[in-house]
Amino acid sequence: MSAAAVKAGEILGIPNAALARILGVSEATASRLRQGNYRLRKGRKEFELAAFFVRLFRGLDAITGGDDVASRSWFGAENTALRGRPVDLVQTVGGLVNIVAYLDSRRARL
Repeated sequence: MSAAAVKAGEILGIPNAALARILGVSEATASRLRQGNYRLRKGRKEFELAAFFVRLFRGLDAITGGDDVASRSWFGAENTALRGRPVDLVQTVGGLVNIVAYLDSRRARL
């Protein structure tokens, strides 16, 4: 889960400070995570948040057809349905949950 969260953050252009807020860890811990010197552990809140963040990334990746530039653009752009920029909203648990629900609803369209 650690590597997947880091990779998603890199592709979406998320700096350490924002990744730290998304995962509920310190900025120093986020830095160690990116360097491979820290591993998320099952059963901890940070692992659960990372799993949700990876789910967000995978949903967005499916919608954009694997286009990293399009994913990064969507993530940083104002979204009227979400009432903000996903990059900002995702830094709270409520925002993370809302974005995942939104992406799930977009993928489930018939």
